Amino acid sequence: MKEGILGGTFDPIHNGHLEVAREARARLGLDRVLFVPASCPRLRETGPIAAPEQRVRMVHLAIGDVPYYGLSTAEIERPGPSCSVDTVAELKDRISPADELFLILGWDNLAELPRWREPARLLKLCRVAAVPRPGYVLPDLEALERKVPGLKKRVTLLDGPHIDISASEIRRRVSRGLSIAHLVPAPVADYIKEQRLYLDLD
Repeated sequence: MKEGILGGTFDPIHNGHLEVAREARARLGLDRVLFVPASCPRLRETGPIAAPEQRVRMVHLAIGDVPYYGLSTAEIERPGPSCSVDTVAELKDRISPADELFLILGWDNLAELPRWREPARLLKLCRVAAVPRPGYVLPDLEALERKVPGLKKRVTLLDGPHIDISASEIRRRVSRGLSIAHLVPAPVADYIKEQRLYLDLD
């Protein structure tokens, strides 16, 4: 089995996340994509706005009962900052040795991979698939290889999808009373309204 891991704060999850999952699944031949909401990303200066249980609920609503999507709360349940290497190691322990994991991330995050904790170990545990991000150029794999030897053989650069949706823009639109119906799945929009999320942003 080939399984993708799509992590993020999902504050909130949006249609761009779902499109990335669809594209990665099709291009890589994945049997399943696992969405992993982060607790408190180690390299992010500010934490999520919505509570962990709210972000988990939004992911659950977004993926519904699609059989090839799954939800993991591993990072929410683990104390302290979220580190991908810990999450991937935990997920690796739960699957067969013959199964393969693909960590799905943006070109921007791939460029920062040498700063992550234990990047070499991470690449031994899983492969990496990197998708475009607006405003970011294709990462220089040769330069990254010099910092993390062996990286090139474990990374697949995807040329799509090109998604110009950001969670921060969605939060701003909610705070201004603007519609987000075209940016998030309907159940997620309803939940944000019901929970009165993102209304008190400066």
